[in-house]
Amino acid sequence: MGYLVYHGHSAFELGLDGKKILIDPWITNPKSVTPLEKVSDVDIIVLTHGHDDHIGDVVEIMKRNSKSKLVAIFELANHIAEKIGDESRIIGGNMGGPMIIDGIKVALTPANHSSSGIGVATGAVIISKEGKVYHAGDTGIMSEMELIGDIYKPDIALLPIGGHFTMDHNEAAKAVELLKPKVAIPMHYGTFPMLYGDPEEFRKIVTSRGLETKVVILSPGERYDFVF
Repeated sequence: MGYLVYHGHSAFELGLDGKKILIDPWITNPKSVTPLEKVSDVDIIVLTHGHDDHIGDVVEIMKRNSKSKLVAIFELANHIAEKIGDESRIIGGNMGGPMIIDGIKVALTPANHSSSGIGVATGAVIISKEGKVYHAGDTGIMSEMELIGDIYKPDIALLPIGGHFTMDHNEAAKAVELLKPKVAIPMHYGTFPMLYGDPEEFRKIVTSRGLETKVVILSPGERYDFVF
């Protein structure tokens, strides 16, 4: 059985094939209920892009978790290697075929966003025996999502809905149409007033369009267990 825990904003913990994976670990974000010192036994960290609200607490987490490895676009991976002073735990790649890290596959995918000049923004598909999870990172709606759905067939899609910097709830509902995941979980909303996206409106739009995807809305700290 796989699981995920939402830590607010775009930060998630995944449990897949016995590995603990963090994505965009800004654990100290304003909505988080998880103390940073409680984040332990991390195997893999995935960063989608170079903005501070996604790099988050990665440096401190990697210093506290000496076995953890980081996966990101090449330039961002090198940036973090300099910050922690250790290249041996860094896996830099690019968009294309999946990278394989301790039996887990990570495919970096396009995202329509900026990245503070540290490489380019990406999404990521985490592929394991227990499920495939697509984290869209920060992005606007884009036609490439149909390809991501066709190629990787994600079981779960983690989608930003906040608006202003990313898709809002209406555009994210269109992303569900393109991706066709079994489950969609909204993220990147409500952290700041400008992130106006409404998760209940997102669910309502997805349902009204007759889509088979189940929308799961998680509060920060809440866990979702899944079997596919």
